[in-house]
Amino acid sequence: MMITALPAFADNYFWLVHNGRDALVVDPGDAAPVREALQRQQLQLAAILVTHHHADHTGGVAELHKATGAPVYAPATERMPAPCHPLRGGDRVNALGLAWQVIDVPGHTAGHIAYFCPDVEGAPLLFCGDTLFSGGCGRLFEGTPAQMLASLDTLSALPDDTRICCAHEYTLSNLRFARAVEPANDDLARYEQHCMVLREQGLPTLPATLANERRINPFLRSREPAVRQAVQAWRETPGDDAAIFGTLRQWKNEFR
Repeated sequence: MMITALPAFADNYFWLVHNGRDALVVDPGDAAPVREALQRQQLQLAAILVTHHHADHTGGVAELHKATGAPVYAPATERMPAPCHPLRGGDRVNALGLAWQVIDVPGHTAGHIAYFCPDVEGAPLLFCGDTLFSGGCGRLFEGTPAQMLASLDTLSALPDDTRICCAHEYTLSNLRFARAVEPANDDLARYEQHCMVLREQGLPTLPATLANERRINPFLRSREPAVRQAVQAWRETPGDDAAIFGTLRQWKNEFR
């Protein structure tokens, strides 16, 4: 099973998974790079998985569905541009002979979902859209800090070796903010250097691994004393977890 990040727009990735014959694609915001990859590798599109309704994740869905007949799987509570199989947390999708578990992860949007498979070529695989990024998390466009914190807690409880396939190449900018939050985090410093080398070579920084994200991502570490202290130093905040998380996210919004 091959897993490929198809670059699109300024910084999106559409994830293509295939077995050499059939393929699934995740969050295809534009049909063109997907059709080109399918044609180049002589693949048949078997499924389209969507995490949320934003146009850079759904813009190519209708064209791909019409051209290939591939079924579309998407959040039950969000409007999609093509007929779809509506999904909620706890549902399962069978595609490419793999059983994908659907996880509710509201926060970035109200109905955002993620797709998790516990074993793809020997390790778990997570498609999390714009909920969890390497070194960061999504903006809270429709959800609350408490919702996003709970969603990230759910993802953080997945196995250590889970490979995180998020939808944007935001890693270096996220890590620059993470260093402002935890300047003494040696794991973070090493990871940033590693990612800089990858980007200099024109390579994606993704998939990330969950074990490493727990060490370096401030949004998975918002309960750590060093992160809480940094947040309070930036802006005095009530001490409950959701409030701290919300201020951390606001700090990232304003960070330059």
